[in-house]
Amino acid sequence: MAKPMQVNDRNFDKEVVEAGMPVVVDFWAPWCGPCKMIGPFLEQLADEYDGKIKVVKYNTQESNKVAVSLGVRSIPAVILFDGSEVVDAIIGARPKVAFDKVLSKYWKKYEKKMRKEEKKRAKEESKQAVA
Repeated sequence: MAKPMQVNDRNFDKEVVEAGMPVVVDFWAPWCGPCKMIGPFLEQLADEYDGKIKVVKYNTQESNKVAVSLGVRSIPAVILFDGSEVVDAIIGARPKVAFDKVLSKYWKKYEKKMRKEEKKRAKEESKQAVA
């Protein structure tokens, strides 16, 4: 069972930007009722997308530099990253289906992009083998 890991200002780049896969970041705080409400949804998504999309939690009460730099003004804020690029975001509490929709839509695009890159890499390797 995959559990969302905790990230903060010190390890955000390593765990999110340099993850090598898409990452969902849940910006939350312990006092936030709506944050607690969506927590179980994100744990389920961490399981469902294990090995495909990483799910992490960023406690805005303990760290806030990354949240401020991204313009997070309201929590919960769930942001999908591909490297350093913000791909999509859901602000506020929503039903699980809203998160499913965003992730499944993005995952299809991501798989297509990865297949295209793999074909390009294979083509380049075959050219090098011939030369």
